[in-house]
Amino acid sequence: MMKERSSTALRTRAFARVLGPFLAIVTATVIYRMPQMGQILTDFFSNSSVVWITGAILLLFGVIIIAFHQYWTSPAAVLVSLLGWFLALRGAVLIVVPNLMLSGGEAAMQHAPLVQLGFGIMTLIGLYLTYVGWIAKPRFEADKP
Repeated sequence: MMKERSSTALRTRAFARVLGPFLAIVTATVIYRMPQMGQILTDFFSNSSVVWITGAILLLFGVIIIAFHQYWTSPAAVLVSLLGWFLALRGAVLIVVPNLMLSGGEAAMQHAPLVQLGFGIMTLIGLYLTYVGWIAKPRFEADKP
């Protein structure tokens, strides 16, 4: 039981090390570049090949997280697992019905302050995962001296 728990914590920590900084940097950049996001959205969806490849990559990374991290034992583990499902769902939607994502993005741009708030929350999640992955002391016996 202890070995399984430490393995779960190690895996969560590893995913948090990757996802945390990525999420914090990308979402903070979206907030900073919000005035240009409408044009970026238009440019992105103007090339269907880029949309399809991006959807496939999102789906792949989501499935990787789902395959290797289905743990719901701590707040960080829950966030990592939910991010996996979110990436997979978003990737699948981009591949199957990209116009739905475009419509949603265009509608969201009409409410920029709410979008910024949402990305602010995602930035905080990224900072939390960065803390868990890189700074916090592990909470399992395998790392104790």
